Amino acid sequence: MTYAAGPAPALGPALDLLASGPLVVLTGAGLSTDSGIPDYRGPGRPPRTPMLYGEFVSGLAAQQRYWARSHLGWGRMRHAEPNAGHAALVALDPDLLVTQNVDGLHERAGQRSVVALHGRIAEVVCLDCRAVSSRAVLHDRMTEANPGFAERHAAVTVNPDGDVEMDDVEAIAGFVVPACEECGGVLKPHVVFFGENVPADRVERCYAAVDGLAATGGTLLVAGSSLTVMSGFRFVRRAAKAGTPVVVVNRGATRGDDLATYKLDAGCSELLTALAARRGRLPATA
Repeated sequence: MTYAAGPAPALGPALDLLASGPLVVLTGAGLSTDSGIPDYRGPGRPPRTPMLYGEFVSGLAAQQRYWARSHLGWGRMRHAEPNAGHAALVALDPDLLVTQNVDGLHERAGQRSVVALHGRIAEVVCLDCRAVSSRAVLHDRMTEANPGFAERHAAVTVNPDGDVEMDDVEAIAGFVVPACEECGGVLKPHVVFFGENVPADRVERCYAAVDGLAATGGTLLVAGSSLTVMSGFRFVRRAAKAGTPVVVVNRGATRGDDLATYKLDAGCSELLTALAARRGRLPATA
């Protein structure tokens, strides 16, 4: 593994590797930081303990805690816009883009082929009848059912999954959680919680794309992920085992550093824009 940091010249060997051939790209929260969405484990970020699926389904109190916080976070996250890194990936048009992010920004940027491993926060699923509905509609229902709640808690800090930092026990206990309009059941964001499994069809599609790189001289590019959770790290392990080059660009150490052909401590937007220009997909910058 070669480690590179610093200005663009230090990234040259990695860009040489990525300059041609098929690409599969895996993105994480670090890709969305330039859109104003904080990442999970970047330098200086405090440790987080997101709600587990088992806790969410344990009863109303846990659901109030989740939805009260998520209602505030979604109210801000929904206004985030794709950044230069998203635009560069659209221009690169990889064989497959696999994202661990739930913010939907790749899709909004116009990415052609995306697997959202953990789902999309813009959708809601009923745990009883399995109906999928719009998060924007639920947000409006929550706003109506909890008048003034967002205004009273406008100063909270937003987390990358649309949650916020909030410990107002009394406010959470009074939060009204609307039920499914179809059957009156329990609503949950249509995302994979810790304690749930990524749907098998998504995993198999990603494995197939990664496996295909070995036969075509392609590269797996990881952008903005610490690879801490297995849902993304398994694809790096799969590529490395097959002898496929892996390039990791992330601020800070990752779980995949020892498997990477190149590890770049660089910003995602800068690296991806430079790569798109190198592959002739964007005008070269001075």
